[in-house]
Amino acid sequence: MFLRDVLLRDWPTQAAYPFNLPALQGISTISFDRPVTFLVGENGSGKSTLLEAIAITAGFNPEGGSKGNLFSNAQTESPLHEHLRLSWFPKATHGFFFRAESFFNFASHIDDVEREYGTGYAAYGGRSLHEQSHGESFLALFMYRLHSRSKALYLLDEPEAALSPARQLALLRLLWEHAQAGTAQFIIATHSPILLGYPDAAILSFDHSPLAKITYEETESYRLTRQFLMHREAIFQELFGPGD
Repeated sequence: MFLRDVLLRDWPTQAAYPFNLPALQGISTISFDRPVTFLVGENGSGKSTLLEAIAITAGFNPEGGSKGNLFSNAQTESPLHEHLRLSWFPKATHGFFFRAESFFNFASHIDDVEREYGTGYAAYGGRSLHEQSHGESFLALFMYRLHSRSKALYLLDEPEAALSPARQLALLRLLWEHAQAGTAQFIIATHSPILLGYPDAAILSFDHSPLAKITYEETESYRLTRQFLMHREAIFQELFGPGD
């Protein structure tokens, strides 16, 4: 691990978002002790907000990309990054911040770089991300931008958004290959029960106050998916009522 701790400092006293998030109450340090850490929780629990704040503090573009991708379509980031300090050992000098919600903007930025400098597509398989299907472009980005480079931190926000189950398994293989090389650390916000099954990963739940480390079987994604697969008809009856 390169990013060892995220320190929450000078915490504002006002009860305003994001400082009123239950998961961040009563803690001063969030520690990372595994090559792969997952952030889980219901929508609005703060996992993506924290990931964004870590990315900004680490020097990445708030809308996604590497440290060299300088573009902005809308300033929507929260002020949380102003109250974080990152503890490194050693400091990661490379990496990438992926966020599904602004991927279109990132792909358009790469098109602009290609038109202006002729170097935009080289790192993404040689063609525009817009010319591929959504799932293909996601996987192409992961395949070409996740390098076994020295000291790389990868922050992924809902990478499963456009990936089929088979391609989620392919992403798991990529995570494993780079983690085994010992040069990459991943922090991933996800709802995917497939990705969360990565062996020996740490899972931090934002549904707890304060956030807490839980097991794979304790995640809501696993429990609801398992319940649905095992009791589908009963769940349909509860949702839709008895049939005619």
